Amino acid sequence: QVQVAESGGGLVQAGGSLRLSCTASGFRITGAGWYRQAPGNRREWVASITSGGATNYDDSVKGRFTISGDNAKNTVYLQMNSLEREDTAVYYCKAGRSRLGRPIEDVWGQGTQVTVSS
Repeated sequence: QVQVAESGGGLVQAGGSLRLSCTASGFRITGAGWYRQAPGNRREWVASITSGGATNYDDSVKGRFTISGDNAKNTVYLQMNSLEREDTAVYYCKAGRSRLGRPIEDVWGQGTQVTVSS
């Protein structure tokens, strides 16, 4: 079955760190992105990584967050450092699925809650 699952969220003090994981089952991740949504806000893009390993970040997290992947584990990570209260949100992983070398769909996880307190 094609699925994506996030983990690693939790409650952390401002200035602290968390590492989120996104593990896919039933397919190989060909590229991925992290998104977040705070209550009352639209879902926003946070970071992305291509199949070739190129990364991009939203300005709000640049220099603090790092996206990476482990092909052997079919997992994408989001290392979050220097967390701020504004980072509080549900974080979602979007993983790309391909067939015959062509992208066919994005598979979304259910999300993991990150709460930053002070």
